[in-house]
Amino acid sequence: MIKYLVILLLLIFLFSFPFPALAIVCHHYDGHEICILNIKRSAKKYWEYRASMSIDGVKTPVEIYNCRGKFKVNKDGTVSQFTENSSGKMICSFFK
Repeated sequence: MIKYLVILLLLIFLFSFPFPALAIVCHHYDGHEICILNIKRSAKKYWEYRASMSIDGVKTPVEIYNCRGKFKVNKDGTVSQFTENSSGKMICSFFK
């Protein structure tokens, strides 16, 4: 009887702590699977997002997506405009 009580208490203890949630957002967009691995919105410039993505399983570094100016700032500092079916347009249309 005590053995079952100890097992029950151990199970209650193990399941009483919440596990971290994995909230990976994936979309099929223009024939590619684009997953947002990590995203943070700027507090000062609410139209900017810092995001790390995975495009067809290849992880990209953190880039800054400017939804107002419709461009992204790459890790090396270069700026590129959103193209018609780019991941930047997907991020800005998803998080309005």
